[in-house]
Amino acid sequence: MERPQEQEEVEPSGGWQIQTAKAKFSLVFRLARTTGPQRITRQGKEGVVMVSEEEYERLVHQSRQSKSLMQFFRESPLVGLELDFERDRDEGRDIEL
Repeated sequence: MERPQEQEEVEPSGGWQIQTAKAKFSLVFRLARTTGPQRITRQGKEGVVMVSEEEYERLVHQSRQSKSLMQFFRESPLVGLELDFERDRDEGRDIEL
């Protein structure tokens, strides 16, 4: 169980400034394992996310799984959208020679 003092050390955005994360590495590590990914930023911009080894392995395994083209389309965020695939017939162009 987290101590209230530790909860206050987490940045309001749900992440950690790199300086704080370095100073509190053990805490950040433990929280990544118990409560989920921990975002670490430098000067509020670029960042990394610390995740548990199990979460990392799951993500790596998921990205390595090959998908069939049919499976790719079934999982597309465009599933269910009614798209208009009709287009005007191209009659060609008149060219002066």
